[in-house]
Amino acid sequence: MKYRLPLLLAILAMVVYEVPAQAPQSSKLHEKRIARVESGLRFPRTIKGRKVVRMRLDDRMRQLKVPGVSIAVVDSFRIAWARGYGVLEAGRASPVTTETLFQAASISKPVAALAALRLAQEGKLALDEDVNHRLTSWKVPENAFTAGKPVTLRRLLSHSAGLTVHGFMGYVANTPVPTVQQVLDGQSPANSAAIRVDTLPGALWR
Repeated sequence: MKYRLPLLLAILAMVVYEVPAQAPQSSKLHEKRIARVESGLRFPRTIKGRKVVRMRLDDRMRQLKVPGVSIAVVDSFRIAWARGYGVLEAGRASPVTTETLFQAASISKPVAALAALRLAQEGKLALDEDVNHRLTSWKVPENAFTAGKPVTLRRLLSHSAGLTVHGFMGYVANTPVPTVQQVLDGQSPANSAAIRVDTLPGALWR
């Protein structure tokens, strides 16, 4: 099966090893550490008393039909190694490399949250203020739910603001890309519904 867009999986593996800071790392040790990641994948959950099942990266790629993967391992706040596996697109020969660009998707959430919290720490944003007091090019449409409680930065960051649309499909290369305002209002060429408040902010996690 061929895909118009690459079906890619980006993995950020953060591995910490108890290695002395000044200890030189031989090429053999380096390759051994890489092999531990490549052949040591585990399921998200383990059951106490049962043997931990470990899987090989290439096997999982075949099972999940993922043509390409990029891995970067961070050790002591530095990239210890990075490698690309597989190809950019199923049925093609172009390989994934460490320079391949991937869609950030939800990996962008903690980055955005960190930036927002830094601005809050500096007093430039307020966690519990109505976000419409700060928004300019677009504002959260008010309704009976927002009249009861406002949408705040704290609620946005904790997924409890009561907003609709939980995810976005993205857009195929060489097709029209909507503006931020079009995405927020669900207007063409956006391929998702409008962002609206449909439950009381702060009432539930979603």
